[in-house]
Amino acid sequence: MPEPGSIAALIDRDFALILAARLLRAFGFGMSAVLIGLLLEERGLNPGAIGLVLTLGLLSAAIGGVIAAALASRIGRRWTLAGAGLLMAIAGADLSLATSPIVLGLAALTGMLGAANVDFGAYASIEQAVLAESTEPRRRNLAFARYSLTGGLAGAAGALVAGTASNLDRGRMLFAGYAAIGLITAALALRLSPRAEAPIKSVALSSAQLRALTPLSALFAIDALGGGLVANAVIAYWLHVRFGAGASVLGPAFAGIALLQAASYEVSGRLANRIGLIRTMVVTHVPSNLFLLLVPLSPSLPWAIAVLLARFSLSQMDVPARQAFVVSIVPPAERAGAVAFTGLVRGLGQAAGPLLSGAAIQGAALGLPFYLAGGLKLIYDGTLYVAFRSRRGEHETVP
Repeated sequence: MPEPGSIAALIDRDFALILAARLLRAFGFGMSAVLIGLLLEERGLNPGAIGLVLTLGLLSAAIGGVIAAALASRIGRRWTLAGAGLLMAIAGADLSLATSPIVLGLAALTGMLGAANVDFGAYASIEQAVLAESTEPRRRNLAFARYSLTGGLAGAAGALVAGTASNLDRGRMLFAGYAAIGLITAALALRLSPRAEAPIKSVALSSAQLRALTPLSALFAIDALGGGLVANAVIAYWLHVRFGAGASVLGPAFAGIALLQAASYEVSGRLANRIGLIRTMVVTHVPSNLFLLLVPLSPSLPWAIAVLLARFSLSQMDVPARQAFVVSIVPPAERAGAVAFTGLVRGLGQAAGPLLSGAAIQGAALGLPFYLAGGLKLIYDGTLYVAFRSRRGEHETVP
C-alpha cells in the first residue's frame, strides 16, 4: 500500500476519482442513448428532425473537446472537468423539463446529449491526458482498458434502467437523475490532486504536433463518419422504426451490448501488450464491420439484436488502444490537445452520420446507414494498417 500523501498514493487516488466520474457519466450516457430518440419522437419530432438534433449533439461534443483543451491550458484541468459536469447537468435539466422541440434541441448544444458513447466530448480530452499521467508507462495499455471497462459496465446498467421508462413521465425522471450525475462529476473533478494538471504550461497543441497528427486524424474522421451513421442512439431508433422495439426491449438489448463491450475492453488491453496498439485496432475492427453489414439483412428483431451483439463484442476493442496510442505519440503537456484535436476531427465526421441516417430512415432506406458505415470502416481499417503499422507509442515494447 502506498504511504498516505505520497506521490504513489496521489496517483492511485486520482485514478480512482477518474474512474468514479467515468462510471457515473457512462451510466447517464447509457440511459440517454436508449431514450433520447424515443423522447424526441414523443415530443413531436420526425426522424429527420431527430437526426438533426443528434447531429448537433455530436458536433457540439467535438467542438467542446477543443474548447476544453484550450481552457485547461489556462484555468487548469480540474476546473475544466468541473465545467463539463455542469454542462451535463444543464442538458439533463433541459431534457427533463422542456416540452418545446426547439428548447429540447438546445440540450444538444451543450455537447452532453449522450447520443454516441462516453469516449467523446469535453471531458474525454482532459480525462485521457490525466489518465496517461496517473499510471506507469508499462501499465498504460491496461489502464486505458480499465477506463473503458468501467464505462462499459456502467453504460450497461444505464441501458437497463432506461428499459424501465414505460412512459414520458418516467423518462423525465431519469433525465433529472442525469442532471444530478453531472453535478456529482463536477464535484469529483475538483477533488483531483494538483498532479492532475499539465506538467508544464504550454499551448494546447503545437503546430508541429498538429501537422504530425493530421494524417492519423483524417483516418479517424473516416471511421467516425461510419460510426455516426450507426451511433447507439441511431441504432436504438432504427430498431424502433424497423421492428417496433420499445424501451422495454431496447434497454436490455443495449445493456447486453454494453456488457460485451466491457468484456472486450479488458481483452483489448492484454492483446495490445502482445501484438501492439495498431494491430489490435485493426484485427478486431475488421470482423466487427463485416457483422455490421449483416444487420439490415436480419429478418426479425431477435436476429437483428443477435448480429448487433456479435458486432459489438469486437467493435469497441480499438477504443482503449486508440486512446493509449494518441496520448503516447505526443509530449505530456500536449496530450489533452492531441485528444481534443483528434476528437474534433472524429466529431466532424461522426456528426454527419445521424443526419444522413435520419433522412434514410424517413425515406424507408433502412439498410443504407449500415452498408455505408461498414464500407467506410473497412476502408479505414486497411489504410490505418498500411500507413501506421510501424509506428509505436512511447511505452510500447512489442517488436
